[in-house]
Amino acid sequence: MERKNDQLDTLVDAIMASSKYKHVCKELITYIGAQELSKRRNGKEALKATKNKLHQIGSAYLDSRVHYESWRNELRMAALSANRDNLLHVCTRIMNHHASTRERLPILEQFYSEIFTYLPPIRSVLDIACGLHPLAIPWMPLPEDAEYYACDIYQDMMDFLHKWMLIINMQGRTQVCDVIQQCPNYKVDLAFVLKTIPCLEQVDKSAGSRLLHTINADHLVVSFPVHSLGGKRKGMVEHYETHFRELVANEKWEIKKLEFSSELVFVVRK
Repeated sequence: MERKNDQLDTLVDAIMASSKYKHVCKELITYIGAQELSKRRNGKEALKATKNKLHQIGSAYLDSRVHYESWRNELRMAALSANRDNLLHVCTRIMNHHASTRERLPILEQFYSEIFTYLPPIRSVLDIACGLHPLAIPWMPLPEDAEYYACDIYQDMMDFLHKWMLIINMQGRTQVCDVIQQCPNYKVDLAFVLKTIPCLEQVDKSAGSRLLHTINADHLVVSFPVHSLGGKRKGMVEHYETHFRELVANEKWEIKKLEFSSELVFVVRK
């Protein structure tokens, strides 16, 4: 047992020493590392497999070079200019650096206007595995006193988004979090779970169901990709709709399906 713990500590330290993964939530690295050590022949194989898994669920979606400090300065200057179009332009350009938000850019206006049509007034939001999605706050019809809580696995990203929320005077907080093991327990009007479940289920097949039932929100906006990162659609809409309905089959939740060009969305009232 002690040898396994030593192996796990060594694996975690090695991954966190790498420039690619040094900002990743330690709890997630530990969780995946323990899984891989139990399946692989040795520590070297487990280390490689853990890095591959972290790439699949995280870094594959984020550009290899991020410029959080310069982006913060650009956002601050755009906000100070009091020119909404200028701010939206900067937000859009930064969101282009993450695959999840990049795919949504052509439909931003339509996406939020249609989704919020099926929601009551929203005063508090939880954004699960958010990526750069909080940069889309200016497109959301939220009141000035709304609270926005965002979580993801990258510490540097959460620091950047915290500063972004200060720039736009948005109440709330950002936090590093491994939602596979523990979901934030904020009570909110709305939780975004955007293209998140397939990634979580690569690590833990029960994570999607557990997350949906644990989130303390009156409404959910849950989405799935309609094509792979390589652009192939290959029946993904049908597959993910079937899967989502299986996850919530035992609940009497009200569900509205919305299909956009790049995203399959379910608006849920719990």
